[in-house]
Amino acid sequence: MNYITVLLVSIALGIDAFSVAVSIGLGGANKKQMLTVTAIVTLFHVIMPLLGLYLGTYLGKIAGPTASSIGALVLIAIGLSILWKSLKELGYISQPKNKGLATQDKRSILSINSPLSLILLGASVSLDALTVGFGLGALKVDLFLTVITMGIIAGLMTLIGLVFGKKLNRTLGEKAEILGGLILVVIGVKLLFV
Repeated sequence: MNYITVLLVSIALGIDAFSVAVSIGLGGANKKQMLTVTAIVTLFHVIMPLLGLYLGTYLGKIAGPTASSIGALVLIAIGLSILWKSLKELGYISQPKNKGLATQDKRSILSINSPLSLILLGASVSLDALTVGFGLGALKVDLFLTVITMGIIAGLMTLIGLVFGKKLNRTLGEKAEILGGLILVVIGVKLLFV
């Protein structure tokens, strides 16, 4: 496999990350969140092909469809969480009166501020890189260069998606986060049924 092929495979692997990043950017992510999400996606796009390589083809055939389904469900859950929060904030869903109880912690499990959510997000958008890793052992590639390229390309595509989404947020205003949640749900449903 030549380096042009590695670049093309890396771009193909980064498309899911780009789409999810646009959705996150629509929610109005700040610079720290953008850098954190980019770093997580980059790291997972390096780790997952290596993990795939070491797990081997047999395990990939067994776990591949299940892993993809789990990743899709994670994206759907994050998207629905964003939708619910946005609709409540905009007043489309009424909130029960607080009867002296302490307000809930704003760090939900399904938030880009939550470490668990970031790990689930990174894993779900890099599952296809895990599958690619299963085949890397059979190909004559420079493994280090290949996985670093996959990580860098996915990271760049994530950052571009975040910036693009944030610019759309400014244009769409309050409804941008709803659109971001819908995009995540659609991506998750597509991954679940394709």
